[in-house]
Amino acid sequence: MTKLTTPPVSLLDLYQGDTILPLYSTTVVVGGGEARHARSSGVARSDDGELDLVLRLPKQLGGNGGGTNPEQLFAAGYAACFHGAMTLVALKRKVRLPADLEIKATVTFGRDPGDGLFLITAELQVALPSMNDEEADELISETEKICPYAKMASTGYQSNIRRI
Repeated sequence: MTKLTTPPVSLLDLYQGDTILPLYSTTVVVGGGEARHARSSGVARSDDGELDLVLRLPKQLGGNGGGTNPEQLFAAGYAACFHGAMTLVALKRKVRLPADLEIKATVTFGRDPGDGLFLITAELQVALPSMNDEEADELISETEKICPYAKMASTGYQSNIRRI
């Protein structure tokens, strides 16, 4: 097994430029499966083979369940990204994250009152029970400023959709 390492604190060094400076990119391809509907019977595979998931429509939306779905994947990504960002902030501040740290992401799929179609909402709950309140609040606030998912949720993001 490969030894796990934390990312370098230098990732927090400020970048000055006119466009995004890519540090990592990944591609995931989703196919529709036998139902020709990715939420009902799709498969999601990453370009490096590390992600290979069956997608299924949740029972709550009339599906059969038995697989993951975009909301679960977004929740996992958001929680993992926030946790990673918090780790960097703690390293920079020379604060040891408590073992009981837990980040819970709840993503809700629902109807958009603006256009009658769909939207998702996300809520993060950060548990730092063994850390004093002031220190925990400062850590969460600083993490929220650097976490790409939190920034995307609060300020929007660049998305390009094109036919290939």
